[in-house]
Amino acid sequence: MKSARTFQKLISITKIYIAIKNKIKIFIQKQKYIFIASIFCIFFLISLPEELNAIDKDLGKNLFDNHCSGCHINGTNIIRRSKNLKISSLKKNGIDDPETIAKIASQGIGIMDGYEDQLGKNGDQIVANWIWEQAQKAWVQE
Repeated sequence: MKSARTFQKLISITKIYIAIKNKIKIFIQKQKYIFIASIFCIFFLISLPEELNAIDKDLGKNLFDNHCSGCHINGTNIIRRSKNLKISSLKKNGIDDPETIAKIASQGIGIMDGYEDQLGKNGDQIVANWIWEQAQKAWVQE
C-alpha cells in the first residue's frame, strides 16, 4: 500500500514537472519571438534615418545646384561678398542655425528673393540643412 501511494505521488510530481516544463517552453518561445521582433524593429529604426538623410543630402545638393549656386558658388556670393554662406559670415550676420537659413531660402532677405515655390514642400529645410552642413565643413567637398 505504501509503495502505491509513493507511486501515485511520483506520478503527480511528474505530471506537475511536465506541466511546468511545457509552460516554460511556451514562455521561452513567446519571448524568443518578441526578442526577434524587437531586434528587427531596432535595426529598422536605426537604419531608416540614415537612408532618409542620404536622400535629403542628395536632394539638398540638387536643390542648391538648381536654385542657389547661380549666386552662391561653393558658398560664396557673387553679388555681395560679405553675404556668403561660410560659417563665419553666417554667424556674423546672425544666421546660426538651419531654420534661419530655411526661412531666408523660402522668404528671401535684402535683395535676395525667396524661393519657396521653386524649392517645393520642405525644400527650404532640406537645402538649409545641406547648406549648414557644408558651412560646417568649410564647403570642402568630399
